[in-house]
Amino acid sequence: MSEKRKNYISWDEYFMGVAKLAGMRSKDPNTQVGCCIVSQENKILSMGYNGFPIGCSDDEFPWAREGEDPLHTKYLYTTHSELNAILNYSGGSLAGAKMYVSLFPCNECAKAIIQSGIKEVIYDCDKYADTPSVVGSKRMFRAAGVDFRPYSRSGREIIITV
Repeated sequence: MSEKRKNYISWDEYFMGVAKLAGMRSKDPNTQVGCCIVSQENKILSMGYNGFPIGCSDDEFPWAREGEDPLHTKYLYTTHSELNAILNYSGGSLAGAKMYVSLFPCNECAKAIIQSGIKEVIYDCDKYADTPSVVGSKRMFRAAGVDFRPYSRSGREIIITV
């Protein structure tokens, strides 16, 4: 009898990999963020990436980060990966679920995460940690009992050829 394979990927590697793969669908030229929501039984419930709402053309709305007129930047129009993943779920309640996301959630996404009942956020990057948006997110998560932790990178390279 042979033994099982020992070098399989962990749940964290798997779900963060799925989140990052989802982020690769984003058409944003600067920031690609992906998200994967998982049940307590480690089943994928939903995924999302940052982009414009359905019906808002990726070719007609702006992708610019800066500009004098906010109407000519992406920020008024972009839906973040976390909110897209929450809205993409059609199975009922997300209470008790975990969220894997490649970038720490902003304050607006934090509100949606809390309201949806998600209980843990695992994030890869926290490059905006000192911004009011992320400071506010962490404050709300703590108050609402939503655990958050950084993803512990294994250093393993996973290559997918399609």
